[in-house]
Amino acid sequence: MKSTLDEMKALIAVADTGSIRGASEMLSITPAAVSRTISRLEAKLDTTLLNRTTRKLSVTSEGGLYLKRVRKVLEEVELAEGQLRRQKDTPSGFLRINAATPFAIHGLAPCISRYQSLYPDVQIELTTDEENIDLVGKHTDIAIRIGQLKDSSLRAVFIGSSRIRIVASPDYLKEFGAPSGIDELSNHRLLGFSRPEILKNWPLKDENDKIFRAMSDLQADNGEVLRHLALSGAGIACLSDFMTFSDRQNGRLVELFQESSLKIEQPIHAIYYKNSATSLRISSFIAFIKANLNVENNEFM
Repeated sequence: MKSTLDEMKALIAVADTGSIRGASEMLSITPAAVSRTISRLEAKLDTTLLNRTTRKLSVTSEGGLYLKRVRKVLEEVELAEGQLRRQKDTPSGFLRINAATPFAIHGLAPCISRYQSLYPDVQIELTTDEENIDLVGKHTDIAIRIGQLKDSSLRAVFIGSSRIRIVASPDYLKEFGAPSGIDELSNHRLLGFSRPEILKNWPLKDENDKIFRAMSDLQADNGEVLRHLALSGAGIACLSDFMTFSDRQNGRLVELFQESSLKIEQPIHAIYYKNSATSLRISSFIAFIKANLNVENNEFM
């Protein structure tokens, strides 16, 4: 059987105080408990560690060799425990974050450096995926997901929402004109998501009160690709405000159907596994992102 830390501490206390009673006072246990602990340790090691006389206790030569090593062991344990306590007080360590490419570019990248200036002991790895990922399989601490959540094994923190709008570039509209109604969209080049299917629904209703489903001439699985296609004049797209706000403000994209478009907002959550203890670096990053995304009128600025 292997020695325990309590047994090592008992031996050190006896050696430092010179008596069972002194060790018991140092460790806040009874003298009998100290004596049993030392006897148990000697039995495990099959070695006499202490010379016992009626007057005094002294360490044997074997006990001295053992004592020298266990002092180093306990010093390392105390250092490790102290480091963990400091980590609980201050965010530190490696933080892996996953998000869809557009949100990583427009939502996370602008403010991550501010987080690291506040918490310089946190190292961040930011990865991108256009579909939901397995957090454990991808070794990910936090994932940012846009849209409705389905996985009940995850903890989710709502950090904002972003409205979707139909947009096109001034160059496209100059060449092809702006559709005046939903029925005219069939005469235009539509840019759309190849997946998931729900992103093919645009915030418009036809005369039968059904949500318009875009039949796109050009598809991509990445919203940032669609944004650049729209900016280049390739067609009309339906994109989230966090991607297009500055483009619309600067006139690079123009919102269509302003009066008739439905106000549909996509919820944005930071997620992590329920069965994992929340480290300070995870909770601090989520709190920081929630406070610093600068959401005004459901637009990321």
